[in-house]
Amino acid sequence: MRNTANDIPARRQAQQRADEIRVFLTELARLETEGVLALEESQRQALATHHASLLANYAHAYDIDRDSRAKQLSLGMRIASFLGAMALAASVFFLFYQFWGRFSEAAQVAILITSALGSLGLTVWIQGRDATGYFTRLAALVTFACFVLNVSMIGQIFNITPSDKALLPWAAMAFLLAYACDLRLLLAAGIACVIAFVAARVGTWSGVYWLHAGERPENFFVVAALLLAMPRLAMHRHYPGFEAIYRVFGLLTALVPMLILGHWGQISYLDLDPKLIEGGYQVAGFAGSAVAIWIGTRREWPETVNTGITFFVLFLYTKFYDWWWEVMPKYLFFLVLGLTAVLILLLLKRLRGAVGRADRGSSA
Repeated sequence: MRNTANDIPARRQAQQRADEIRVFLTELARLETEGVLALEESQRQALATHHASLLANYAHAYDIDRDSRAKQLSLGMRIASFLGAMALAASVFFLFYQFWGRFSEAAQVAILITSALGSLGLTVWIQGRDATGYFTRLAALVTFACFVLNVSMIGQIFNITPSDKALLPWAAMAFLLAYACDLRLLLAAGIACVIAFVAARVGTWSGVYWLHAGERPENFFVVAALLLAMPRLAMHRHYPGFEAIYRVFGLLTALVPMLILGHWGQISYLDLDPKLIEGGYQVAGFAGSAVAIWIGTRREWPETVNTGITFFVLFLYTKFYDWWWEVMPKYLFFLVLGLTAVLILLLLKRLRGAVGRADRGSSA
């Protein structure tokens, strides 16, 4: 019997096993060509029969990608489901506004509630019958778009003053759909809502109107700490990739404010000389980027390493701009940038070599 999208971890493990089989067969063929290994005909037949049986069972139960061509088509299906969801959400939006004025207030509220619950129910129904997960993801994105639209329009109907509190139900719906449907895009949407809400709350406590919370970048440091701690507080064994999203957003909400405050110290809460504030945040940005690279390398978190490297280079290049843009000939300035990039490559190469030697030493 074909399993449904409800068995997300098992389907993911089946896909991983199928990918490992494909890699193994490619390496086996290369070893045989190089004369390193040669299987007997009986062994080859037994291996082929075993793999064929496994792949057939996985394909029947979970509709996995059995080869590279199927994997490429799956990528196209993910893109098509995303674009289709955006188009359907836009269709719902314009449908509402096209005929909205013809309904009474009670009818408007009933339509909004019905559409929100109906789209959620449709997503649950599709999830129970969609082994691939693509149609489930499409329905989930439409459900989230309908929910955001409905909350906004109910606020307009009853003339409710816009508030950052609307971000909480949006975030809750995004997280619910993300974990239920294994949808990273909605996880990112939920995290964005949480970032906006926490920053607005922190800004409000400091006397800033919630829509202007972004004018004080330090408001985002609290949510940065929460996001970086989330992978440690909640285990995501069955949701690979979710922890990486939390870490990336946590680093962004920490390093982007540092980058901004490193050049506009006057918007800081600190009652110090702006130049001193800028220098302090520049040092903090370099240190934070370096720590992200170091921790990411030790824990084998490539997204953390890449984010740290990106911001380290950004902090370095902006300092070069401050120091030398006005005093250096432009050809010399860009030559320095190029040589700096070469130096960073050499340092990263040495770091990679040191990590490789450490791994070999630990396995010996």
